[in-house]
Formats: sequence, structure tokens, C-alpha cells
Amino acid sequence: MTLNFENKQELVTGAGGFIGSELVKQLQLQGAQVRAFLRYTSQAEKGLLKYLTQSTQDALELVFGDLRDTDAVQCAAQDVDIIFHLGALISIPYSYVHPVEVVQSNVIGTLNVLQACRAVGCRLVHTSTSEVYGTAQVVPIDEGHPLQGQSPYSASKIGADKLVESYYRAFDVKAVTVRPFNTYGPGQSARAVIPTIITQALTRDEIHLGNLDARRDFTYLSDTVDGFIRAGLADEAVGETINLGYGEDISIGELVNLVVALVLSLIHISEP
Repeated sequence: MTLNFENKQELVTGAGGFIGSELVKQLQLQGAQVRAFLRYTSQAEKGLLKYLTQSTQDALELVFGDLRDTDAVQCAAQDVDIIFHLGALISIPYSYVHPVEVVQSNVIGTLNVLQACRAVGCRLVHTSTSEVYGTAQVVPIDEGHPLQGQSPYSASKIGADKLVESYYRAFDVKAVTVRPFNTYGPGQSARAVIPTIITQALTRDEIHLGNLDARRDFTYLSDTVDGFIRAGLADEAVGETINLGYGEDISIGELVNLVVALVLSLIHISEP
């Protein structure tokens, strides 16, 4: 597929996040005019966008607001061709403590985005999560796997996904839902499992983790973003839900062994 966003206006919610900031960069490289929707703070923080090149930042249109604010979302969506909706409260532990805020941001926020899409007539690429599947009943997990709300966060994303489905069926909103699996790469939170393993391997004699038998499908950041971009351009994807993953799993224990071997090889190379 030829990827072409030349002279198109795109809105990215959650633009300051791990995946969102890389998506912003790649859209700009492909000629898009990008409007970045960021949750307002008193410091006007830009998140990971601040690490992009100055020329990339200068070309961005920054819009500060809150997804729960209908007017803010409607204004941000004016004249756009595609909304890439990545904005969400994503912490599972936080959702146990503050479920109301999580539901409002993830469900009502998505509803506001859908209303804006309907009013403007633009396409939507909606971000779901592999967390909606809960504990795997069968592997590999495909799009037909049952949805299981095992936390307020995963339940909020299931609700958001179903709203997107309803707006496609009821109002013909041209929406695609993508479900990333365990994206990793530059800029990822240090709390994520791969950065945690790397940090401990570099600084400790022993690595302390939880369940080493758990298996995950890890996908590199640029590959996940490529999936978002293709979902935004492919007409045949409209109305579909698409898992974004590498297609192979690895246990956390195997991952530890791989990281340790790489760290040791780098130390060996650096020795005089």
C-alpha cells in the first residue's frame, strides 16, 4: 500500500503519549498537517512531543483540552480528514482507585470524539487494547476472542469499543478499531516490563520480577504506528476491529534471558 497523507489534516488525541508522539512524527514525515490534542495542565506539558525535532514541533498545531469537554473536542476536529483517537487514561491500577474518572475519560471521551466525527464527516481510527480480552481462553488471541472486563480500565475500553461499533452501524461513521499488543520501544515508561528488565540487568546482580511463565506478544513501536497509519488509509478496514501484534509470543523468562545475553555481549564489546 502506498502511504500518502500529503496535504491532509489529521487530528491525534493523546498525541503526547508513547505511541501518539511517534504517530505524530510519522504522519508529518508523510506530508500530513497534524493537529495534536493534549490534555491541559498548568505547565502546558507536551509529553513526549518535546523530544521531537524542533522543526517537527514547529510544524505542529497544538490544541490543549480534555476529551470529556464536548466543545473542546468539536473545535479540535474542525476540517480534519482523520481522527487518530489514542487519548485515554490507561493505568489498570489507577482504574481500581479512580474508576469514575477512567470511565468518563475513556467512554465519554470516546463518545465526544464520535460525535465530532459524525458532525465533521471524517474517518476515525480508534485505539482499543488487548486488555479487553482479559485472560486468554485460547491462543493465539484473535479478534473473535470473548471480551472480558477484568478491571475498570478494560471495561471502559470495551464500552468505548462498543460505542464505536454502534456509531459505525447506526450513523455510518467511518471507523476502524485497532487493538495494539504490548508495544515497546524508545520513550516507553520505565515501569513497562522490557525497560524494567533492561534497567535491572544494567544495574543489579539479580533481576526481580513476577510471573516468569506469562507469555506476551511484543510489537516494536514503529510497527504499531505503521498499523495505525494503514488502518487510516485502507477503505476495506472501515467497520473492522484489527489486532496489532507481532504474531508470536515469548515468556517473560525467555525475555529476561534474551535481554541479559544482549547486555553481556555489549559489555564484552566495550571492554578494552
